[in-house]
Amino acid sequence: MAGEGVKLLGYWGSPFALRVRSALKLKGIEYEYQEEDLGNKSPLLLQSNPVYKKIPVLLHNGKSISESLVILEYIDEVWKHNPLLPEDPYERARSRFWAKFVDEKCVPALVGTISKVGEELEKGAREAREHLKTLESGLDGKRCFGGTKIGFADVAIAWVAYLARMEQEALKIQLIDQQNMPVLAAWIDYVLEDPVMKELMPPHDKVFKHMIDMREKLIAIVSN
Repeated sequence: MAGEGVKLLGYWGSPFALRVRSALKLKGIEYEYQEEDLGNKSPLLLQSNPVYKKIPVLLHNGKSISESLVILEYIDEVWKHNPLLPEDPYERARSRFWAKFVDEKCVPALVGTISKVGEELEKGAREAREHLKTLESGLDGKRCFGGTKIGFADVAIAWVAYLARMEQEALKIQLIDQQNMPVLAAWIDYVLEDPVMKELMPPHDKVFKHMIDMREKLIAIVSN
């Protein structure tokens, strides 16, 4: 499907940019992609998102939309086919709730853990596990957060969960596993094995190295 002048400013390892790329892919929307250097942001990014100066930014017919969850809703409203949000108002509200929960609770806990060592690392991991366990309850025995198919909340949450697994591997901590969070672990496997989502998955080794490098930089900053 023609993208009608659609362009996305993103970064390969950003779960927030991956959210938007997933939504566009699931809807079959053609778009131009511009990879940003976050250490040297392009004039287009700074002009398109003057408030936060962050990716992702969606450009559509000369207009800019910022913040990944806002972009997902915009995409779903403009291109009605293959809807991401459920039709039922209550289920739509639940989808928005869990997506927001991840951004407000899970993401800060996971990001904060990266820079910690020793007892502080275990404390951070414990906090992250508590939030992830709460997130698991949102599945309520369903295959996806949206019910039977991948939708708004699944797209919003999947890439954060993917990075949580990478963080678990890189930091050698326990976050999501089959024993303690079997429903959430099964959901991650199901969603990330979806052909559309799998096609967008960043290379494992590249993500792993990026996380280790980011950890070393953050620890150095905290130490100073």
